[in-house]
Amino acid sequence: MSDHDFDELIETIAPLILQMHPAGRAVLMAKLALELRRSQSRRITMQRNPDGTTFQRRKNIRDSNGDIRLRMFNKVRTYRFLKEQHTADYVAIGFVGRIARIARVHQFGLNDRPGKGQNFIRYPKRELLGFSQEDIRLIERLTKEFLQK
Repeated sequence: MSDHDFDELIETIAPLILQMHPAGRAVLMAKLALELRRSQSRRITMQRNPDGTTFQRRKNIRDSNGDIRLRMFNKVRTYRFLKEQHTADYVAIGFVGRIARIARVHQFGLNDRPGKGQNFIRYPKRELLGFSQEDIRLIERLTKEFLQK
């Protein structure tokens, strides 16, 4: 998704939302937060970046016992780690705790140690959070539905 698409969305719906009472905005933001969190979780499950490309695969798909590893980020996408926060003025979706540091390394493709005492390695960029075209359409649809009530 380009910044231009998101900027257009903000320019379109922001004036409408700002005319609402704070209580109404809070209800809308709660609904947006819940649906966007679900959308992000589904996208992480499908192992896709916001632009629709697939995550770069692991180097080793087998662990030290020779067993095939499970998909990446199985637990990260659960409600325990992927949280939403909202008020009448904003919606935020992100990770909490130690997982937030791990997610940041993958989100931006940073260097990190895979384990204690191991050498630093560069992780490939895997965008766990971000707005896809579907997310923009979801925001537009939910906002229009809410304003039509």
